[in-house]
Amino acid sequence: MKEYKYKINGNDYKVAVGDIEGNVVQVEVNGTPYNVEIEEKEVKKTTVASVKPAAAPRTDTGAKVIAKPAAASAGQAAVKSPLPGVINDIKVKVGDSVTAGSVVVILEAMKMENNINAPKDGVVKSILVNKGDSVSEGTDLLVIE
Repeated sequence: MKEYKYKINGNDYKVAVGDIEGNVVQVEVNGTPYNVEIEEKEVKKTTVASVKPAAAPRTDTGAKVIAKPAAASAGQAAVKSPLPGVINDIKVKVGDSVTAGSVVVILEAMKMENNINAPKDGVVKSILVNKGDSVSEGTDLLVIE
C-alpha cells in the first residue's frame, strides 16, 4: 500500500492507495476506507497512413446522431445525406408523391442550407430522420418507392 500526505484548503489528509482490481481501487483517507471506481479510457495505438484535416469544433446542440439504417430493398431508393450536417426541414410526408429532382430535405452543413433532392419519381415510403437530427455522410434520410 502506498501512502501519501496532502494538504487541501489547510486540512491535512493521509491517503493510502491499496490494491487495484479492474477499475476499482481501495483507498483509505485519514483511516476511513473507500472503494474508488476509476473511469476507464481505452487507448489504442494506430498507424496513420494519411492525414486528413480535422473538422472544425462545433457546439453540442443536444441533437441525436443518426446511425446508418439498413439499405432500402429492391424497387426502393434511399435518399442519402451527401455530407454530415443537421436536418433543418423535411419537405415531404410519408405517402407524398415526389418527382426526380424535387427537394425533399433541407440539410444544414458548414453553416449553409443544402437542398437534398429525390433521386427518382415515386412515393415516400418512410422518413428515417427528424428535424434537428445530426446525420453523417451517407446516412439514409428517407425511402422512396
